[in-house]
Amino acid sequence: MRVRKVANAPVSFGVFELSDAPPPLTADEMVRALADAGYEGIDSGPIGYLGTGSELAERLSGAGLLLAGGWVDLRYHDAEAFEQDLAGLDSALDFFAAAPAGDLPPRPTLAAPGTPERFARPGGNAPGLPAADWLAYAARIQQATDRCRERGFEPAYHHHLGTYVETPDDVERLLELTDVELCLDTGHLLLAGGDPVECLRKWASRVTHVHIKDGDTAILAQALADGVDLRELMGRGGFALLGEGELDLPAVIRTLDEIDYSGWVIVEQDTLPGRRSVAQNIADQAANRQKLKDLGL
Repeated sequence: MRVRKVANAPVSFGVFELSDAPPPLTADEMVRALADAGYEGIDSGPIGYLGTGSELAERLSGAGLLLAGGWVDLRYHDAEAFEQDLAGLDSALDFFAAAPAGDLPPRPTLAAPGTPERFARPGGNAPGLPAADWLAYAARIQQATDRCRERGFEPAYHHHLGTYVETPDDVERLLELTDVELCLDTGHLLLAGGDPVECLRKWASRVTHVHIKDGDTAILAQALADGVDLRELMGRGGFALLGEGELDLPAVIRTLDEIDYSGWVIVEQDTLPGRRSVAQNIADQAANRQKLKDLGL
């Protein structure tokens, strides 16, 4: 039986790293805001923001939320750094294991830090991974994938602007060289020159986690013209309120039904801390949830 639930994420409120600044909302305030808006789950954000162990379980259970997944960066391009990062992956898996049990378990969301060239010119506008490096890069992704499976978790790899797995061609190469499942992000695909609906259909057998976000290519073009990087693109609203960018959201929802997608759908509207007020962030994420409800999700 198909199970599908909708979550949101701390990135929608500008919470990326605990070291950035004090979060604009406490963890209790965020989970309550998302629960009140009708979300069924939340992404972890930076590990520790929602608490760990029993604190995590009590916080989420008290708000009636499940943990949808969480972001884990590993430096696949550097063999020595990758080995160092595996301890962080193990800690993240411990974190996921402490989350409240539900009919949709959390998915470790494997990803990589940005590369300087691509982070500076996101959207497939800078050179990618050299062809000779792909086999080793993919082998490390496979190693991380297998490590998650050994702990009872099925991860999904997140293609992302500013990284070596950014464009549709990059994703194709990743899928060819590994058996990792895919976290398809509609906003990142859109701004990297892809068609989210076409890619959902094409990669349906590997898509097990979905991030829904909108994107504005005009803001991307202006950011490139101004020479600003991916971080500033997010601050300028490159990822728009659902329905205000160029994503064909009704077609995405129809396609999820067509491919019989089962799993988490995580709404994200990446922004920088302080660019929108807390009240506006809360209102935006409530509006995003209502938009999906209006479309039957």
